[in-house]
Amino acid sequence: MSDQSPVRVEDFTDGYRTILLNRPQTRNAIDTATVAALTEGIVTAPGWVVVLGSTSPAAFSSGADVKLGDTERAAVSESLYALYQEMRSTPRIIIAAASGHAVGGGAQMLISSDLRFGSPDLTIRFMGPGHGLAVGAWGLPSLVGRGRAMDLCLSMRTVSADEALAIGLIDRLVEDPIGDAKAYAEMVCALDKAAVAAIKRIVLTTAVDDALALERSHNANWSGSIPARDRP
Repeated sequence: MSDQSPVRVEDFTDGYRTILLNRPQTRNAIDTATVAALTEGIVTAPGWVVVLGSTSPAAFSSGADVKLGDTERAAVSESLYALYQEMRSTPRIIIAAASGHAVGGGAQMLISSDLRFGSPDLTIRFMGPGHGLAVGAWGLPSLVGRGRAMDLCLSMRTVSADEALAIGLIDRLVEDPIGDAKAYAEMVCALDKAAVAAIKRIVLTTAVDDALALERSHNANWSGSIPARDRP
């Protein structure tokens, strides 16, 4: 894809693909074209591992583009939930490599990934109930526990990289998330593919997908706008 594309895709001979969000001027805000490109990049990946990151270290993703009209924003939200489900159901291992801001839909892409590598400046925020949405409640309990999940969803507070590592919201805290994720991807690509797919399927055999469907259904019925004070 060209430098003007919302994502930049590259395949490596080791057997993995990198998909880097490429809208630095909007802190990788997600619009229709972006979510479509992300989905296509994952579905068509020729190998067994995908590294999901950003071309800019300033932001992983600020979530759905707040400049969209209500109709398109609702469509983007629905497409994002379909993307989260695809990320969970694909046999490919998805490694998120994040730095800067991960907010709303960006934070949900993190918890949809199989592994999360974060830089020291990473901040994560699940925004939602202040303007009628449930965001991240489907996936957080399995990572950080019920109480912390409730806190992160209700308070909508910003989580630092150090806290994210301590509570299990990210798996590794590293200076170079994309570089370390690529090295990890090379290691996974050398493993038995059937065993890797089985491990992912077994690890994800929980009630999380039912919760994902409930959150998706609630947010599909939402109508309204995001107050300026809540925008990242």
